[in-house]
Amino acid sequence: MTSLARDHAACEEMLRRSASSFALPIRLLPAEKRRGTTALYAFCRRADDIVDDAADPAAAGMALDAFESECRAALGGGDVDDPVLRAVADTARRFAVPKEYLQAVIDGVRMDLTRQTYATFGELEVYCGRVASAVGLAAIHIWGFRTPEAISAGHACGLAFQLTNILRDIPEDLARGRIYIPLEDLLAHGCSADDLRAGRIGPGFERLAAFEVGRALDFYREAAPLDRMLSTDGRLVFRAMFGVYRAMLTAVRRAGAGVFQAKVRPRRPVLAAAAFLTLATGPRP
Repeated sequence: MTSLARDHAACEEMLRRSASSFALPIRLLPAEKRRGTTALYAFCRRADDIVDDAADPAAAGMALDAFESECRAALGGGDVDDPVLRAVADTARRFAVPKEYLQAVIDGVRMDLTRQTYATFGELEVYCGRVASAVGLAAIHIWGFRTPEAISAGHACGLAFQLTNILRDIPEDLARGRIYIPLEDLLAHGCSADDLRAGRIGPGFERLAAFEVGRALDFYREAAPLDRMLSTDGRLVFRAMFGVYRAMLTAVRRAGAGVFQAKVRPRRPVLAAAAFLTLATGPRP
């Protein structure tokens, strides 16, 4: 096995150990695109873990600085020690992935070191664009797309998926001191960050949950046309991912205000069924 093959194998092992919902859709890609997408996943996982696994924000910031520096070196053709960065640099070269998308991911996770709340949706959209839309746009470069309109649809897709993650993970994020629901939305529905932190989930939170689900659905509708803009390979993996995330949002909607008290955990067979159904029928917002 060559050194580069070992680098990509390390990324595959990260994906395997993560039990991520991305694992099943990625299998639908042909080998080279599967390796590239897996390297992209591993890169995002590595950046995210630097921030989420650190007890000390200052130490996390230093580690992220080092990761960023090594990433830039790898993308510039330099020798680096991290097999994930070597693999993602190889992917960026093979598929002409713009470097700014990878930089955006690092910039996005860095926001988690300095921000615990977001006043407006506009502020949150900047964060989601970096940690999610940039990933989706990098991914469609790997998968292949036919029209420039795929960029705006890909951006919407990233927002749809990240908003779903946010609604699914509210209690976990609270445990880390973070509230991603915009404070303006809390206020508009008669809720407050203090209520959320204290577990005082009154009637306003039911309305708030419905509002946030509705916003996510709007982005799913904007993202659905991406289906016809992708290569055949890309269309298959996009459909599977769309089906998985749309099923997650359905579970969030059914939970109502319960999303503020317990993480939503759809069963894996339900997600797999949703992926296979969307493969057959195409995305349905």
